[in-house]
Amino acid sequence: MCTEDYILLLKSKGFQLREDAIGFIRFGKQYTNASDELANTAIELTLKAQKSFDGSFYVSLLEMLISNKIHTRHEAITFVKNQKILAI
Repeated sequence: MCTEDYILLLKSKGFQLREDAIGFIRFGKQYTNASDELANTAIELTLKAQKSFDGSFYVSLLEMLISNKIHTRHEAITFVKNQKILAI
């Protein structure tokens, strides 16, 4: 699912992302050249870790995933668990 569709899905489920949050999402995705899958996973993990969207956390998480050559949702979740960033 493309990131724009993922944002719409979140909105339909009650997650109201402000325009600045959407700007951070677009910036982070472009800045890191992340795939839709990785960007969507970073959004999900940010919401779970922060209980709301935190743009700087999201961008930092994306940078960390990219620098550690993480490519899939499964790898990202495993990485976050192993690094104790989030207990899921």
